[in-house]
Amino acid sequence: MLKQRVITALVLLALLLPALFASVSWPFLVLTLVLITAGAWEWGRLNGLSLGGQWLGALICLGACWLADRVGWTQTTPPQVWLLAGSMWVLLGAWMIRRGVGGWALWPQNLRWVAGLVLLALAWLAMAQAHHRGVNFLLSVLVLVWAADVFAYFFGRALGGRWIAVKLAPSISPGKSWEGVFGGMLGVFLVALAWAAFDRQVQAQQPSFYTLLLAKGWILAMPALLFMCAMSVVGDLVESLVKRSAGMKDSSGLLPGHGGVLDRVDALLPTLPLAMMLVAWL
Repeated sequence: MLKQRVITALVLLALLLPALFASVSWPFLVLTLVLITAGAWEWGRLNGLSLGGQWLGALICLGACWLADRVGWTQTTPPQVWLLAGSMWVLLGAWMIRRGVGGWALWPQNLRWVAGLVLLALAWLAMAQAHHRGVNFLLSVLVLVWAADVFAYFFGRALGGRWIAVKLAPSISPGKSWEGVFGGMLGVFLVALAWAAFDRQVQAQQPSFYTLLLAKGWILAMPALLFMCAMSVVGDLVESLVKRSAGMKDSSGLLPGHGGVLDRVDALLPTLPLAMMLVAWL
């Protein structure tokens, strides 16, 4: 299993890094569009659609992303789009976690399916526009999620249950603890400080997400970073909830050793649109 995970990760990096740093944007847009389309196919699978419905969802997501690129939204998106995406994630995420695994199945199947396709398309659009802002900006958002996940893992392993006996969401993801969440938030603050300091040191021409936030002062930057970290956890919990409702361990087997695409990008799905919302509105 470990060997498979390493091989898959190396193959993905070999594809992603050249596309990310290419002098033109289309390789990155095409590669991420393939991934998000695969995620849309997995979404249909998780919601019990037939094989035809799964492929239809993938084509709808692909068409929506292509249309957004054609109208220029990958470069300039109306701020109202990000407000819609942020509102959907905050309200839907809170509702789903509050209702638990059983509550998700009470939604009409088509409504669940369409809502997921919309959020997947918005996540791709956010990634595309973040890339348009600059590699430094996009990487800073990606690293925020990875830092939150890594610090949460180690703090949860070391301190989980020692300070706060109540688990974060035991019916959805029994392994997650509040200590892990707070550790993830600490990690995000440390990364933000280090990244912004590096930007100033090298006089980066493309500002990172952290630099843009800190330019508004800590009174806005701190709650914004806390919010982003919390929503990365929400993305993880939402995907876990949907998988439990479907009785599946992984969203698919497309990535050997890692599960499916949604298993790898779950925390990014809310944070990418929310990063664009914060930049647009703050």
